[in-house]
Amino acid sequence: MSFHLPILPILIPLIGGLLMLLPPFIGVERYRHRRVATLLLTLLQVACGIWLMVTVSQHGALMYAVGDWQPPFGIILYADLLSSMLIALTSFLGLGITLYSFAGTDREGKYYHPLIQFQLLGISGAFLTNDLFNLFVFFEVLLIASYALMVHGGGKQKTLANVHYVILNLIGSSLFLIALGTLYAATGTLNIADMSQRMAELGPSQKVIAQVGGSLLLVVFGLKAAMLPLHFWLPQTYEAASAPVAALFAIMTKVGVYCIFRVFTVIFGDTAGDLAGMAEPWIWVLAILTVTAGSIGALASPNLRTLNSNLIIVSVGTLLIAFALRTPEATAAGLFYLIHSTVISATLFLVADMVGQQRGKALDRFVLARKVKQQTAFGILFFIAALAVAGLPPFSGFLGKLMVLQAATGAAEKLWVWTFVLISSLVTIVALSRAGTTLFWRYPENSDPSDSKSASIWQLSGAVLLLVASPAMVVFGGYVIQYTTDAAAQLHNVPYLLEAMNLREGAQ
Repeated sequence: MSFHLPILPILIPLIGGLLMLLPPFIGVERYRHRRVATLLLTLLQVACGIWLMVTVSQHGALMYAVGDWQPPFGIILYADLLSSMLIALTSFLGLGITLYSFAGTDREGKYYHPLIQFQLLGISGAFLTNDLFNLFVFFEVLLIASYALMVHGGGKQKTLANVHYVILNLIGSSLFLIALGTLYAATGTLNIADMSQRMAELGPSQKVIAQVGGSLLLVVFGLKAAMLPLHFWLPQTYEAASAPVAALFAIMTKVGVYCIFRVFTVIFGDTAGDLAGMAEPWIWVLAILTVTAGSIGALASPNLRTLNSNLIIVSVGTLLIAFALRTPEATAAGLFYLIHSTVISATLFLVADMVGQQRGKALDRFVLARKVKQQTAFGILFFIAALAVAGLPPFSGFLGKLMVLQAATGAAEKLWVWTFVLISSLVTIVALSRAGTTLFWRYPENSDPSDSKSASIWQLSGAVLLLVASPAMVVFGGYVIQYTTDAAAQLHNVPYLLEAMNLREGAQ
């Protein structure tokens, strides 16, 4: 079974999602069956993710050739420390949002749970594939599922945001296909490991073509990651989606960031000859501008969901700064921060939804409104999440940002990295302080929250499950940091990848 382990994170949501489209699970009266099935599926995916991490940690990276067609010609799945970590993170996030949706979100549409499974399928496939064309395929799977999830529950705002989201991603998909054709014309392959081996051997004209293809990939991945100037779609999209869907989308930007790390470290990394580091000058500028744009957006946000969306943009900029440093230490810092920012961003979307449900028509807007009924419980959840996302001790955000700061070694790097990371943290503290003060302390004196509906145990359990990941990352910080350090070293070790793919010169 361990031989087939790399394909299980794809097969489980694929088969589970298809089965939930059959008559035993379809129909208004069948929602209990769907809940039991989806809970079992997400628990199975969590177990599979943990099993994959343990196996890869003990025995090294796993290569899986679908149909036994060997690289570079077959459909290759590659589970290393990085992809295994992200598979576990995706399944954990899926469990949290699944529990939260049991409060009633899943009853707003009968295809909610199958769509969640197909979304997890696309995300897991993107993390596991070692082929650029199959990466495109899994991108389309997760995007198609996200289109349907965006309009789950209906509404004019969701439909409008979804139209913009679909059009933008169709353009991105078209550019992706053009990039693939360009790179295939230059290298004769789309296998990531094989392409990295051929990149340094290209002739002058082929290098120009490959550079064009790589530049197009940077645009596509930048769009998925919400990197400036392609970030404008994110706040409107995430604000319009239902809370558990927005929480799941918190990892969607990380798919784009992961692709930048993987492709521009392996294909256009140190072994790429004249094309080595071709994206670095652009990434530096765009990362700084992304952090700046997210910080300004956070200060101008009219509600908690928009604020959290802009903080996701800040986190994307911080991750791109870690990539631009181009060292294993910086990559390790970025991976630690990636885990932290994903779970905390997802938690804040859920907290914003629960708070909004108890403030009447004001929802989570920063205006005077009725008192929150469960003020203490929500206040604690918000306070812990705010400390974590702002990078204050003793939570995971502090460790993540500290690692990024320490990864900057040169004088110029320290000047840029320390300045923008610390200023963005200060801006985050100011924005979240304003949000917390307005939502929990400002309300009319005669406000009576007794007629508000209390949050469901499912809502609280989903939010708490995701939130405890932050202090857990500190308590077990030594293990997590060691894992991300090993994952970063493995990512930067291109000869190890070639050997695992049996593509290294002299390998059998």
